[in-house]
Amino acid sequence: MEACFRRIREDIVAVRRGDPAARSKVSIVLIYSGLHAIWAHRVASVLWRAPGGKLAGRAVSQFARWLTGIEIHPGAKLGRRLFIDHGMGVVIGETAEVGDDVVIYHGVTLGGVSIKKVKRHPTIGDGVLIGAGAKVLGPITIGDRTRIGANAVVTKDAPADSVLTGVPAKLRQQTKAEAALVGFYEI
Repeated sequence: MEACFRRIREDIVAVRRGDPAARSKVSIVLIYSGLHAIWAHRVASVLWRAPGGKLAGRAVSQFARWLTGIEIHPGAKLGRRLFIDHGMGVVIGETAEVGDDVVIYHGVTLGGVSIKKVKRHPTIGDGVLIGAGAKVLGPITIGDRTRIGANAVVTKDAPADSVLTGVPAKLRQQTKAEAALVGFYEI
């Protein structure tokens, strides 16, 4: 139980670090839909992985979607200190894996491109920033500390410390100035 409360405190700190408009712990707990979606996902994920719990897990995730506007499949794996800012329209698919210290803005899709029962959603590394409206599609890997621009459509792997922009997304390495800004956590 203590680990659960430690994780909740860590989630609150992640919001404070990621959003300069966050005024207080109380406001974060009460009104941040991204945080609510993550907390609901944790419950849905436990149910999803329990024997006979698939329906209950999906029911919790769908209720959270109705409540927050953020759809996270209970089979998705989310890292620590994930911050979903202005999360309306975010979709994270069943086989998606999201690393630690990731920032996701509204309208982002971590989606699949196949209906086969295989890994069909992206793997996102640690410290990645995904801009509003970006679509990251298929069983691709996005390396640590990568920045994905708003409305980019990413369908190919990207190494660590990349910048991805455009439709289809074009890849380039970060400049030194950009690298200094990546990740909202100073580690």
